[in-house]
Amino acid sequence: MTAKIVTPTPDVLARAADVLRIGGLVAMPTETVYGLACDAANPDAVAGLYEAKGRPRFNPLIAHVASQAMAEREAVFTPLARKAAEAFWPGPLTMVLPVAATGQTCDLARSGLDTIALRRPAHPVAQALLDVFGGPLVAPSANRSGHVSPTTPEHVRSDLAGKVAYILDGGPCARGIESTIVAFTGETPVLLRAGSLETAEIEAVLGLRLARPGDASGITAPGQLKSHYAPRATLRLDAATPMSGEGYLGFGDHCPLEGNLSPTGNLAEAAANLFAMLRAFDLRYERIAVAPIPRTGLGEAINDRLARAAHRD
Repeated sequence: MTAKIVTPTPDVLARAADVLRIGGLVAMPTETVYGLACDAANPDAVAGLYEAKGRPRFNPLIAHVASQAMAEREAVFTPLARKAAEAFWPGPLTMVLPVAATGQTCDLARSGLDTIALRRPAHPVAQALLDVFGGPLVAPSANRSGHVSPTTPEHVRSDLAGKVAYILDGGPCARGIESTIVAFTGETPVLLRAGSLETAEIEAVLGLRLARPGDASGITAPGQLKSHYAPRATLRLDAATPMSGEGYLGFGDHCPLEGNLSPTGNLAEAAANLFAMLRAFDLRYERIAVAPIPRTGLGEAINDRLARAAHRD
């Protein structure tokens, strides 16, 4: 099977939905990164997705939904969770919630947990595919597990050629960093993963500070592995200047323009460029140095991804 990058016309979306209905895999764009989608209710399809990515089965998947009504069939929403959904869906917020008795997402997709991770994506192609398919789709990043996440159709093809029927072309991803994950399973919502929706925005809407999980809390949502988003090259973080032989990912107007995540110091631009530039540098260098990046706002998520990319077990 050759992975085809295709324009998502109505006819192509109908054929992609048919592939999903028979247990196949389709790569779809979201506003964050490209996702590898399959039928969330089909355990055989989910098993095939884990195998295609080389993803550990203890690492649960995010189920993507077309509407709030579909989400309510999959999970039990608290008042705070509904408030967050009203404010940020569709968008780059994933909520971890108790599973509803009416849910279709299979146990394997949830790694056997009694919770489910849900997101309603904002990208029009993802929305259209979900509408045509008519049910939830699990869609982790469309790359080999642990590798740098894909933000263009070509990134998907380089990692998963031969394992996916269609790659729906939505152009470069606007956000470039995965969704923020918040658990609404206790009295206080918990930030499980910083992402492209700023933590401060969520806290302002909810009127409280999100709790943070302890290191011993285990894997309760996607994106919590310590080593993740990792290039082949080794990374050195918070580097003021490169050493001999290192590629240098800069940030701000004091750094060289080549390989600069954002010459103007714009964190949104840096987030959008991060994974694409890591992939490009990984092809050219054995070692990559990364300039210091502020830890405020979107810098929290950028530094989280860089720390996981630099981690070696």
